[in-house]
Amino acid sequence: MLRIHSVDYRGSFVDGPGIRSLLFTQGCNRHCIGCHNKSTWDPSGGYEISVKELAEEIKSNCVNRKLTITGGEPLLQYDDLIALIMELNGFDICIYTGFEEDEIPDHLFKLVDYIKVGPYNADLRTTIEPYIGSTNQKFIRNLRKNEKESCQ
Repeated sequence: MLRIHSVDYRGSFVDGPGIRSLLFTQGCNRHCIGCHNKSTWDPSGGYEISVKELAEEIKSNCVNRKLTITGGEPLLQYDDLIALIMELNGFDICIYTGFEEDEIPDHLFKLVDYIKVGPYNADLRTTIEPYIGSTNQKFIRNLRKNEKESCQ
């Protein structure tokens, strides 16, 4: 079971390459100053849904198969996150996490196409660099889902 806040199928241009659907996980322990997703912080908020049910919903509604998983903090539900990614085989997956690059399990890098790492820092806010909110963050593109290359 995953605890999620919501899924947005309207299409985002700013949460990874292309037009992407967004899955907002529920629960975050970072509480970054200036966070624009404060409603996702409460770990008991949102609702629970089975990985299989969520995967089927996403497959039915995310027609271009590009999904960014954000939060909250997706990695707080790591095992279920991995299970969901496995169910979405063939999707272009991007993860937004406040964890630093060296804290990300290598296994996750092998499963996703993109990952944004680093906590949001309002003092380092940027609107120039694509897909990040502050300059301490990195947006990493995986060329073959098992080789890491920074886009910055």
